[in-house]
Amino acid sequence: MKSDLHIHTYYSDGIFSPEKIVDLAIEVGLEVIALTDHDNILSYKVAKDYIEKNNEKIEVIQGIEVNTLYKNHEVHILGYFMDVNNNDFKSMLKTQQQARVKQTKEILHLLNKKEGIKIKFDDVKAMVAEGGSIGRPHIAKAITNVGGTSNVMEAYSKYINNSSPVYVERKTVSPFDAVEIIYDAGGIPVIAHPHDIPIADELIPELVNCGLRGIEAYHRKHSPAFIEHFSSLAEEYGLIVTGGSDFHAPNVMNGQIILGKNFVPEWVYESLINEKKRLDMA
Repeated sequence: MKSDLHIHTYYSDGIFSPEKIVDLAIEVGLEVIALTDHDNILSYKVAKDYIEKNNEKIEVIQGIEVNTLYKNHEVHILGYFMDVNNNDFKSMLKTQQQARVKQTKEILHLLNKKEGIKIKFDDVKAMVAEGGSIGRPHIAKAITNVGGTSNVMEAYSKYINNSSPVYVERKTVSPFDAVEIIYDAGGIPVIAHPHDIPIADELIPELVNCGLRGIEAYHRKHSPAFIEHFSSLAEEYGLIVTGGSDFHAPNVMNGQIILGKNFVPEWVYESLINEKKRLDMA
């Protein structure tokens, strides 16, 4: 099955609606997609309803990408097929959302106080769908919108980083908690784009002890050497291999839409399904 198991919508920092993502996925020949918004699960029902209403031939998987921090490293944990009504899972989402709001408000306060850049919280909130996850990309865009910087990249380099006097780090759950909560909710926890995590090789075995079940070896940032390395790690620790485009928006540099870029082997979906069956029987 042709799949893309890592896609973002405007319920977090993607630019397209779930309906638009479904249309694009069908257009590029995908048979299965997973919507994995940051700390948010609202896009799934929207996409599911749209597929059923239009009788489309595509499967959508309930997914999430949980943003965590560990030893000053960002560690993103993907989750698939979890029971979203599980109390601990719901509590984690609530904690993550509250942390996002708190961080945003504190940064906006410091931008006003130290830099004279005035941004209303509601203007940042309006950049995501109702109930969506606000985050750093939205703050950077808001800074640019009010003329604080000439572009989003400049906003990141000046204000949205740990060395900036107006930046406040978000208080997140740990990657260990995220893995354990997803696993205990009947889901499959997967470490996302490990190439971005300098301590990935040491961290993965520790996460396995908490219930980690997969490594996202196939990712648009991963070279063939990285794919081979992380696939070998997955085999060593008895984990499945997943993959996805990590799609947020069309590539503005060359006009391409990279959703479903054909680099995820068709067997990846089957291994995900088999792992879910195995967990359900355990």
